[in-house]
Amino acid sequence: MSRKLSLSRRTGIAALVALGLAGALSAPLHAAASKPRVALVMKSLANEFFQTMQEGARAHQRAHAAEYDLIANGIKDEIDTAGQIRLVEQMLAQHVDAIVIAPADSKALVPALDAALKRGVVVINIDNRLDQQALAEKHITVPFVGPDNRAGAKLVGDFLAQQLHKGDKVGIIEGVPTTFNAQQRTLGFKDAMQVAGVQVVAVQSGQWELQKGNIVAAAMLREHRDLAALLCGNDTMALGAVAAIKSAAKTGQVKVVGYDNIPAVKPLLADGRMVATADQFASQQAEFGIVAALTTLANKPGNKPLPAVTNTRVELVTK
Repeated sequence: MSRKLSLSRRTGIAALVALGLAGALSAPLHAAASKPRVALVMKSLANEFFQTMQEGARAHQRAHAAEYDLIANGIKDEIDTAGQIRLVEQMLAQHVDAIVIAPADSKALVPALDAALKRGVVVINIDNRLDQQALAEKHITVPFVGPDNRAGAKLVGDFLAQQLHKGDKVGIIEGVPTTFNAQQRTLGFKDAMQVAGVQVVAVQSGQWELQKGNIVAAAMLREHRDLAALLCGNDTMALGAVAAIKSAAKTGQVKVVGYDNIPAVKPLLADGRMVATADQFASQQAEFGIVAALTTLANKPGNKPLPAVTNTRVELVTK
């Protein structure tokens, strides 16, 4: 069985106490005269991480059915940015009161979200942070509720480094390079490898997808025959990397780490095909984002404005 550093619900909620949101998670929200409609706009629902996010959001809505309505949707794959922009536009056409979004691209979604803000729609950013320069150019701010991806990736990289030797060679399979979380995870992996004296000999995008991760991993293994490990920006790409290692007859010779702790990696952690991953608690990310949106909509006297960033927990998961 995998071992995960424990996280109680109270600990997760504590991250939001400063926002005045904790009570909303443990006590019924006050119903408005007309229930607000909250749209959760995610990335690919083919990814187990976003399936879990959707399940967490729907569970929260069922527990607070009298307080708000939820519309949850996602795009066909991780790079379908145009499709996600259309989803935002559709939500505006349906007159939602708030949009909680995990953007497929940190810059490309900004104009659509600017249009939402101009219509008085509350926007909360989760999972992948929007580009700050792109927001500044539009003269808008969007609160981010989510993990510190660089710190989370370094946590995973530090654990892997304990099983490597100084001078070893590793490759990084990153997500979509125009996304802030992909950039931060790559930096976190590099931080850990630099401290350990391990060489990063290749960084290529697997676009968050299993098949692309498999192709990139196979190419890295061919080009660098003495590769000691592959650090993958999410677990879906890690699954592709594990398959590539098996095809190259190098199972047990090349270590793999991922990020997200999706259910599919549990047997790989158990038998050693993967060394570690990070749990960023997908269901709680959606829940915290929704509660932040509802609190903003309620605009209760004495509520503090949401800070620019509220970091949620990321924890190491190993065998």
